Amino acid sequence: MTALAWCAFVVAGATGALARYVVDALVQERVTRDRPWGTFVINVSGAFVLGLLTGLALYHGLGRTPKVVLGTGFCGAFTTFSTFAFETVRLVEEGELGAAAVNVAASVIVAVLAAALGIALAAVA
Repeated sequence: MTALAWCAFVVAGATGALARYVVDALVQERVTRDRPWGTFVINVSGAFVLGLLTGLALYHGLGRTPKVVLGTGFCGAFTTFSTFAFETVRLVEEGELGAAAVNVAASVIVAVLAAALGIALAAVA
């Protein structure tokens, strides 16, 4: 990776982390705080963006550097599996087993569908 690409990767990562903070704050101020809606929205939208990037790479020749910068840098810093896991465990510890199960199932299913939608949109673009 070139020095310029490395710098772009760092900036994309910083931007992704900041975007995660902003999106989480915006979502959490609009919904009940006892459910991890911010993390859900972040991970689903990040899966969609990564699917779109994957589709652009598969069908339109998006190069390796943009994939690494945007996919790994931005999306990697934006999405958060560790927070998803922590929030799910917190729900279990609070006795909210149903909410924890819904969080896991919905997060996985909706994120996979969002990624597929991103790939599909790139394919027809």
